[in-house]
Amino acid sequence: MESWAKEHEVKGEKGTLLLLYVQPGASKTAVKGEFASTPTRLKVSIAASPTEGEANRLLIKFLSETLGVPKSQVHILSGETSRQKNVWIQRMEPMTAVVCLSE
Repeated sequence: MESWAKEHEVKGEKGTLLLLYVQPGASKTAVKGEFASTPTRLKVSIAASPTEGEANRLLIKFLSETLGVPKSQVHILSGETSRQKNVWIQRMEPMTAVVCLSE
């Protein structure tokens, strides 16, 4: 399993924690591969401005559509104003997230 996707639990509910490095202001929203950091993060470019939460809203929409889950299952746990974000996907196995985001 990729190091940027880990099994995680929030208030007794299991899911997947995604460690992301987000680049807002891109021409296209897409997964760009791994970002060399410690810990390793998955790099995602976002075609939205970082102002007023636009990039965060588009990130949630993109992950929801790519992973095939409702937006209500995608939560930014930390990094709201940072490029390094920890995002929790409720009720999703880490391997499922890895397969969907690696395609």
